[in-house]
Amino acid sequence: MEKRIATILIVIHETYRVSNLNAIISQYSNIIISRQGIPLHERGISIISIVLNGSTDEIGALSGKIGKLSGIKVKTTIMKK
Repeated sequence: MEKRIATILIVIHETYRVSNLNAIISQYSNIIISRQGIPLHERGISIISIVLNGSTDEIGALSGKIGKLSGIKVKTTIMKK
């Protein structure tokens, strides 16, 4: 299956969910190129951006698992080439 470059933007509203989120992200460490965390204390949220290189199935599985977590919003962008 062809590999794609993708980005996932994660907005965390409930910081106590981060351990669950990190466990999921760790399962996909083989497709992660970069990860950046940004706390926005004044807005009461944190943001994590992840750059990936993987199949659409792998990217979709990671995004889907993250999207099921309460208190966390996720948006994914996949590039063709």
